[in-house]
Amino acid sequence: MSHNSFYGPLDDVAADAGYDEHPPRMGFFTDTSVCIGCKACEVACKEWNEVPDSGYNLLGMSFDNTGELGANSWRHVAFIEQPSRERVDLGIPGFERPGDTMSAETRQDFRWLMSSDVCKHCTHAGCLDVCPTGALFRTEFATVVVQQDICNGCGYCVSGCPYGVIERREGDGRAWKCTLCYDRLRDGLEPACAKACPTDSIQFGVLDELRDRAALRVNELHERGVTEARLYGEDPNDGVGGDGAFFLLLDEPEVYGLPPDPVVPTRDMGAMWRYAGMAASAMIGIAVSSFFGGRS
Repeated sequence: MSHNSFYGPLDDVAADAGYDEHPPRMGFFTDTSVCIGCKACEVACKEWNEVPDSGYNLLGMSFDNTGELGANSWRHVAFIEQPSRERVDLGIPGFERPGDTMSAETRQDFRWLMSSDVCKHCTHAGCLDVCPTGALFRTEFATVVVQQDICNGCGYCVSGCPYGVIERREGDGRAWKCTLCYDRLRDGLEPACAKACPTDSIQFGVLDELRDRAALRVNELHERGVTEARLYGEDPNDGVGGDGAFFLLLDEPEVYGLPPDPVVPTRDMGAMWRYAGMAASAMIGIAVSSFFGGRS
């Protein structure tokens, strides 16, 4: 099985990894417009994958008690408080937002944005590119998984991730992150987080089908007046070749703690090696010419 390479966005990701026969690429579409912040996904992920607790410390006055993705938080439900706007219908009974139904005298002038974040399982995965041991590999579903029995804790993958997702576990030293429940996928089951989500905010399936579904959802929200709705990570021409886990957002990516224009650090690695080779060849040529020129 080959290491990750910077293939074109329309290429078969699993085939590039060495799978002659494989299922379609699988992934997540997270529709944040219907996330209610229940954290069922976080709990299901921890229970199924036996992920240690994250401390569960309240961050100031926020309900966001995990803070960010990491070795002990493979799913993270972000809570973002914002000034409220006109109440709009999101198309699901009971999930109109932003705004509230309290009287003007008692209403608090804010809204919540909530989003369940996860590893993006990038098309161009920098963590794969830099792993020296082969501990990270591309599965037949085109997802990216760490093999803890091979990981030596070097930490190169941490700096190779443009989203800051992967992390070494304290006291363990090895890198840990979401596997997209690879063991469940191999048994024909959906990931634990998607199965536990009560509102279908987290949707699992064939990535191309999810992208089509997401585009329809954005159009629906725009027609309902939610003009700020946009997709994040679905574009195969972005700096990571598109994500295997992408999102519908109701504000700018930075509001959710996401980089606005992520670029895999190893994107230009091939060109850099070519330029280095050309420069080395030129230097050798100059040295040889100088040697023979000096003898004449």
